[in-house]
Amino acid sequence: MALDSNENSDKSIHKFESMLKTDDVYFFDAEDFEDIIHHYLNNGKVSLGKKAIQFGLQQHPHSVELKLLHVEVLVFEDKFEEAGKWLDELQNIDSHNEEIYVQRANIQSKLDNHKKAVELLQQALELTDDSFDIHSLLGMEYLFMDDYEKAKLSFMRCVEFDDRDYASLYNVVYCFEFMEDYDGAIRYLNDYLERNPYCEVAWHQLGKMYFSKQMYQEALAAFDFAIISDDSFLGAYFEKGKVLEKLGKYREAIDCYETTIEIDDPTSHAFLRIGKCHEELGNDDLAKYYFYNTVHEDPLLDKGWLAITEFYFRKKQYKKALHYINKAINIDGENARYWKKCAEIYSALKNFDEADFAYKQTVDLGNFELDTWKNWVTVLQKTADFNTAEQVLLQAIEFYPEEAILYYQLTLVYLASDKPHEARKKLKSSMELNAEMVTHFKTDLMKYNRFSWITAIFADDKKASA
Repeated sequence: MALDSNENSDKSIHKFESMLKTDDVYFFDAEDFEDIIHHYLNNGKVSLGKKAIQFGLQQHPHSVELKLLHVEVLVFEDKFEEAGKWLDELQNIDSHNEEIYVQRANIQSKLDNHKKAVELLQQALELTDDSFDIHSLLGMEYLFMDDYEKAKLSFMRCVEFDDRDYASLYNVVYCFEFMEDYDGAIRYLNDYLERNPYCEVAWHQLGKMYFSKQMYQEALAAFDFAIISDDSFLGAYFEKGKVLEKLGKYREAIDCYETTIEIDDPTSHAFLRIGKCHEELGNDDLAKYYFYNTVHEDPLLDKGWLAITEFYFRKKQYKKALHYINKAINIDGENARYWKKCAEIYSALKNFDEADFAYKQTVDLGNFELDTWKNWVTVLQKTADFNTAEQVLLQAIEFYPEEAILYYQLTLVYLASDKPHEARKKLKSSMELNAEMVTHFKTDLMKYNRFSWITAIFADDKKASA
């Protein structure tokens, strides 16, 4: 595994690069070659790393460490068979070298055989006291296997080895978060902060966990401590702004977002949040200004285009809303959120044919939300395309088999299609799921009062009111 280069290797690297520019061949210790190779691999200069390995093995053909670095490059390049042969040779020489098992594990991991990779890494653990990196690799393998509990424990071991291993700390919190164990994450981070009270990363993560539990005052305090620990920590200011928004303190939230812009280059996310705050404060001109800055800063940020579109949509300026959602679709025509909003705008403009097309695009792109299906059917009913409405509802019911409203809608579609037998069966299913909802469809159902089984449903209501 490649290690960080150090200052002592600079001279060797300079000497090696001088050698490459001339026909001279310089001699290096095996350890010097290791430093040179680590430097190039860590900096993504694989071709130079390979040259250093080649020269290194010529000068030190029996160096196990150089051979292992050669194997690492072979694995990186997916040359597993050749790497395996080298590892077999190395294992005959030094069967107790944990790095041999680590590289075998890397091969199995790249072949998606994560269970075998875990077994090999556990064998490596038995051979070394310096197990920090191996626990980190184990954690990643468990993540690949979706075993978040074991992954969490592996990354916890890494943090035990090194309190400053923030990558592992983030991974621990990620595992807690994925398992929705926010209380566990809060306990873990508080314990960590007992030992490291000025760790801005831990305070930041603690604030996010409190935010997830809607414990906004506690989140606010955590982000404040993160800022006290590092007053240039952008993430803490940004997250604090989100908490203040939740508390309705929009002016204070704006201050936080503006601080992030003062500390570093402006970001589209900061502009968007400032715009949202101004919108809440009724500062429409400022809201528009920041929304436009959002998409100027990042034209691919869907939330920016949607914010502008929603701004005009709420003001019932549907043509302007349509203009901006179409600009967004021209940039990213595969974005289901854009098409859904486009469909809503066309519906508001009573352009139902275009709304139908937009809803179809929405579903084709993977948006299967309940209101998407419901609103699409409403549009199809407006165009009297009852055959398509029936197919859409049958598909929706596959996703939401317990949603009574879909059965009621299908009942009306069958009635409009002159299929009273199917309509009666679906109405029965609707009422079995939610009998009270029938009152919401009374007006539409009573248009078909020629059917006694419909009038009978509301006859009881008349008697009760009498």
